[in-house]
Amino acid sequence: MATPTQSTLAAPTLADAQAAGFPVGGEPLALDLADTLITVSDPPLDLLADDARARQFWTLQRARLPAGAAAPDLAATRALRGAIRALLEARLGAREPSPDALDTLNAAAASAPGSPRLVVGVGGLAAGWRWHTEDGQALSLATTASSAIDVLTGQAERLRRCANPGCSMLFLADSARRQWCTPNICGNRARVARHYRRHRTAPGSMGSANCQPA
Repeated sequence: MATPTQSTLAAPTLADAQAAGFPVGGEPLALDLADTLITVSDPPLDLLADDARARQFWTLQRARLPAGAAAPDLAATRALRGAIRALLEARLGAREPSPDALDTLNAAAASAPGSPRLVVGVGGLAAGWRWHTEDGQALSLATTASSAIDVLTGQAERLRRCANPGCSMLFLADSARRQWCTPNICGNRARVARHYRRHRTAPGSMGSANCQPA
């Protein structure tokens, strides 16, 4: 059955995301959105601090949004992000999901109705998806909600939190060995820490460091 979830092949690269000030990128759309809130700081650090930053996030994701999609307003973006983050955290913590988070996610998914359709693909007939709305903001929200549903119901066993205790980023592990959200931030810090421990060339400890944009 076709779904409205967009292919990860259209995801922004990690380099593009980091250049835009988002430390993690290229994960499923729902995770890229969830990772715009750094929860290990007190108070949490919101990478979508204003409307301009929210528009920048949606522009970064435009290749995997449906034709006609538009950037939702900041309040709607944050509301959906909060619901997605709560549901992902509940899954990681083996807790019952919040009814409010479920309601918010399902409302976003329902805001842009659609239906499966049969299309002619490169190799013959293929399943496609047709949206039944011209509301560009709803298209973005519904696509992101669909991504979250896909992660939580079809890929949840791959869901991980970065092994750096000073980082709150979430990702889908592409192998059993992956522990870090990004190889060039938390992964690199772990390698440096191991090197220092082996050679004992640095006094004291490195301490933990958040996976935050420079």
